[in-house]
Amino acid sequence: MPRSAPSPAVILLSGGLDSATALAVARARGHACHALTFDYGQRHRHELTAARSIAAHQNVASHLIERLDLRLFGGSALTADIPVPKDRDDAAIAHGIPITYVPARNLIFLSLAAAFAEVIGAQDLYIGVNAVDYSGYPDCRPEFIKSFERTARLATRAGVEGAALTVHTPLMHLSKPDIIRLGISLGVDYSRTHSCYDPDPSGAPCGHCDSCLIRSRGFRDAGLPDPARR
Repeated sequence: MPRSAPSPAVILLSGGLDSATALAVARARGHACHALTFDYGQRHRHELTAARSIAAHQNVASHLIERLDLRLFGGSALTADIPVPKDRDDAAIAHGIPITYVPARNLIFLSLAAAFAEVIGAQDLYIGVNAVDYSGYPDCRPEFIKSFERTARLATRAGVEGAALTVHTPLMHLSKPDIIRLGISLGVDYSRTHSCYDPDPSGAPCGHCDSCLIRSRGFRDAGLPDPARR
């Protein structure tokens, strides 16, 4: 009997550590992975280069980079002329919603990813959100993901006709060290990833923004060097 083709899945791939790990999880589960990256006018555009490198290294079935300029709205240090916070302590990082939050970003990204999934016949969508080591973004919480999944089932032809979309969040309840250990076990090359919110023109990380600090602590607590540090 011929082997069945692997089921397709859409993976939101930013170019960061978490999305690279989520992609590796989807591959390990046997999916044909279709990566979707957004060029949304972000300050840290070097993550787009990282996403291309990760997609190639993990041998995805396809990789789309969609232009969506959220600078039109601004409202975030990642899409407007607003300073990126630096050298905040753990308590400050864990408190409140930071200015690096991009309004409705994951809501927008997931909506477009759901449309892509419907077109290619995928019932699985992966996103690397995390509710443990994160910067307080409301669109990374389990409640939001569950709500979006219900909405997608109501708002798409696939959902109405019984081919409902499942949004997978394999990293949701993992600490950053555990995410890194998981990725290493799945062969993720973290030297290809980019996390910094405010890199210099060469792409070198600042080492002081929230994302850099969370990443640095994650590798340290995992007992591993960060291969992307320059």
